Amino acid sequence: MTNTVIVGGGLAGLRAAQRLREAGTSELITIVGDEKHRPYNRPPLSKQLLAGTMSAVECEFDTAADDFEWILGNAATALDVENRRLNLTDGEIGYDKLIIATGRGARSLPGLPEMDGFHVLRGLDDAIALHTAAQHAQNVVIVGGGFIGCEVASSLRVNGVQSVTIVERAPTLMPLLGPEIGRFAERLHRDHGVNVYCDTAVTKFDGGSRVERVELDNGQILEADLVLLSLGSVPNTEWLTGSGLELDQGSVVCDEFCHASGHPDIVAVGDVASWTHRGVGKRVRIEHWSNAADMGAAAAENLFAAVGGKTPYSPIPTFWSDQYGISFKAAGFVTMVETFVPVDTGIEGKWNWDGFGESGLVAGFTANDNKAFVKYRRTLAGAGTKS
Repeated sequence: MTNTVIVGGGLAGLRAAQRLREAGTSELITIVGDEKHRPYNRPPLSKQLLAGTMSAVECEFDTAADDFEWILGNAATALDVENRRLNLTDGEIGYDKLIIATGRGARSLPGLPEMDGFHVLRGLDDAIALHTAAQHAQNVVIVGGGFIGCEVASSLRVNGVQSVTIVERAPTLMPLLGPEIGRFAERLHRDHGVNVYCDTAVTKFDGGSRVERVELDNGQILEADLVLLSLGSVPNTEWLTGSGLELDQGSVVCDEFCHASGHPDIVAVGDVASWTHRGVGKRVRIEHWSNAADMGAAAAENLFAAVGGKTPYSPIPTFWSDQYGISFKAAGFVTMVETFVPVDTGIEGKWNWDGFGESGLVAGFTANDNKAFVKYRRTLAGAGTKS
């Protein structure tokens, strides 16, 4: 019996496994994960779970009926492509076909002092620890004002934390979306009592056994008993060093069918993959929930398809963020946007921005306007989003 091994117990790996079963595959499917948990839904970690409106159990996907072998709490440490062997923290396993879905981990700060009170938010255990610590925190400092940092600030304020501060090096919050939307986000957070310092960097953390103060490059000192480091992510591909797989800034380089470059029996999916996207004519990496689900399924199909029966994976990216009851949604390639232009500015509580790149509209961003979001997605899909 052949064995398809999926390295990574998140959404992308789960959807790949499920798609194989849906397609009628009866062979052995083994899912290897470094976490002890079965796959769970990540978006609620910075929202409902942290706000206390959803439990950890409610975040978990229902996998009771899935016919897979599970190897959990056992990380991949090395890959031997020639002999089709995967080394684990505890043991090893052989494979016939391999799906790489190890995702990305939280980026930390070099030289971080060894004291309590520092948190990151990437996995379920991180979220549980942060939620528990926040119940007793009086002064929370969030280093990094991207989507996760802003969502955590919103959840903590909604959950009653009195003092929440965001420190962001860029000129505005959510810098990926440019100054217009960033200023909108900054006003939103200030209106809900969050202290915001943009164009500002942390220079020092002080304290004894736990963090007590955060010093900024403007000379200001913030009281802090909890610090969240929300500084982006890094690919979980250290285990691929020396494997012969091509990596680009740590991401697995794939072709348009999700195959690892030069390896027809290996695909990479989700946050860890960088692949050639026909719609934009270049290699891309998409770190969103919807892409993890869609790419997992698409790659699984291509892994077992005949050479002439493979389908290029060319999605229109989408993502969302909930902050203070406002539903932000985006469609398209926001990293290719040169300018966001406001279209609707608060009419009936809705806001929309057109995102223009070299060749025209390449993305759309909305607040409380699902109809506009759907329209952006359809328009971009019809246009092919060439840039």
